[in-house]
Amino acid sequence: MLALEPIDTVPGSFRPDPITQDEAAAMFRAVLNLFGKWELTDEQAATLLDMPVRSYRRWKAQGPGRISRDGAARLSNLMGIHKALRIIFSEAGRGYAWVRAGNAAFGGASALDVMLGGELTDIMRVRRYLDAERGAW
Repeated sequence: MLALEPIDTVPGSFRPDPITQDEAAAMFRAVLNLFGKWELTDEQAATLLDMPVRSYRRWKAQGPGRISRDGAARLSNLMGIHKALRIIFSEAGRGYAWVRAGNAAFGGASALDVMLGGELTDIMRVRRYLDAERGAW
């Protein structure tokens, strides 16, 4: 006779593994390419990454140094924005142009204007908007 065995139905806590320095460095290299597609100045790029322009230029030329937790979160959200734009727009150029276009969702400001507020939450605001537009999953 078969006996029923209890199964554990309590979900485990979800805690993602932290982003490693190697992963953050790879995201930094990808974001450099993205900034080129968005036609950002070094000053704008440094603002998005919350770092001095001089440090940004050194990292751009020589590779990144140690990337902080905040820096990794910024890189991750920028990559998420890029991914969402690639899903929403079949032509990559339209996605790159969208970043600079005025948007009613942001009170007529562009997504770039919002992100250049300099806070991580500014970048996250744009990402959340795009995730909602593309259907999140």
